[in-house]
Amino acid sequence: MSEERRLAVLRAIVEDYVRTREPVGSRALVERHCLGVSPATIRNDMAVLEEEGYIAQPHTSAGRVPTDKGYRLFVDRLSSVKPLSPAERRAIQSLLDGALDLDDIVDRTVRLLAQLTRQVAVVQYPSLSRSTVRHIELVPLGSGRLLVIMITNTGRVEQRTVDLGLDVSEEVLGDLRARLNAATAGRRLTEVSRIIAKLPDSLAPEDRPMVRAVLDALEETLVIDREERIVLAGTANLARARTDFVRSIGPVLEAIEEQVVLLKLLSEMADDASGVGVLIGHETGQAGLVEASVIASGYESRGEVVARLGVLGPTRMDYPTTMAAVRAVARYVSRILNS
Repeated sequence: MSEERRLAVLRAIVEDYVRTREPVGSRALVERHCLGVSPATIRNDMAVLEEEGYIAQPHTSAGRVPTDKGYRLFVDRLSSVKPLSPAERRAIQSLLDGALDLDDIVDRTVRLLAQLTRQVAVVQYPSLSRSTVRHIELVPLGSGRLLVIMITNTGRVEQRTVDLGLDVSEEVLGDLRARLNAATAGRRLTEVSRIIAKLPDSLAPEDRPMVRAVLDALEETLVIDREERIVLAGTANLARARTDFVRSIGPVLEAIEEQVVLLKLLSEMADDASGVGVLIGHETGQAGLVEASVIASGYESRGEVVARLGVLGPTRMDYPTTMAAVRAVARYVSRILNS
């Protein structure tokens, strides 16, 4: 049996099973696909595929279904990730273009992914450990109050109000603003505390208390929310696919609730040449996800991957379409962060 013919039979089984949820028999393959061989040859091909662990027979006298190994071969042999339709691309653009800030981008992205794929969508916030300072702004509010704003390269905006007790001249603020940006622009957040700690020594003694108050506000901004975060949407999609989970949907839901599990999976996933990573069933290494697959892609800021987004669903998944949606959304989020 030629390898290419065997792959064609496996591809047909995967496509039919994903579409119908029913085990696929040789007669269905003959009727639905132009494989160019006799039914007897297809039966022989299926027997070899089963022997090699790519398909399995769930019940006696039933057709065959793909195994994790079969899905893996199917995904690995995809010649390319098909592009989204113009309508799907317009939907991505129209929803994400109106985002106001990073929180809004993440919220819109996770909802969009859930709608496009009909799976559970997962979006990781940009890692603070990888983020850098884009700009620091100091805005006088009057009555001795000052607004300290820090913007990161990922679009995150953090702000703190400082009560200085007295108004500060624009000349002093301008000097401090220039010094802060010269010292911190492009530097990782993990380095900023060490850098700004030396600033008061270079300023006039009478300005140091004010500077210290501003730097304390920045320090507070830098330590907030250090833990990695993810946002989920579309859990109801998983419930609608409960028949795809032979054991129980409970372990899958429990695994989703453990954000540490999802963060670990996302951080360990490697992209292939298409920029998309896929973990199938037992490849996740999680007992609760042995009947689930995870598809993810990284999104970038200034040429560096800062976080990942993706979807989780049953192994019986439309991989080409889902991979295309995940890749397209990740690329669009990268474009927004770099604009």
